[in-house]
Amino acid sequence: MQGKEKSVVCMTCHGVDGISTIDTYPNLQGQKQAYFVAALKAYKLRQRNDGLAILMHAQADVLSEQDMLDIAYYFNHVKSKSTNDNN
Repeated sequence: MQGKEKSVVCMTCHGVDGISTIDTYPNLQGQKQAYFVAALKAYKLRQRNDGLAILMHAQADVLSEQDMLDIAYYFNHVKSKSTNDNN
């Protein structure tokens, strides 16, 4: 899955399955795709500047729109291993 490959850098702060273990970083798992892409575009355009946005600016700068769509799709559909174990 291309989205998983492209999202490896995201996992550093937001967790392997998009569930962050750091209080200041949001969870990405299950995030709505349209919102996710809009957020990444806003970082890229410097429309989001609060908190730790400066970290996201550099990440978003290198993403194409297709990259954003692929990453958003991945995090929208990924499930934690613990979630899968309960199914």
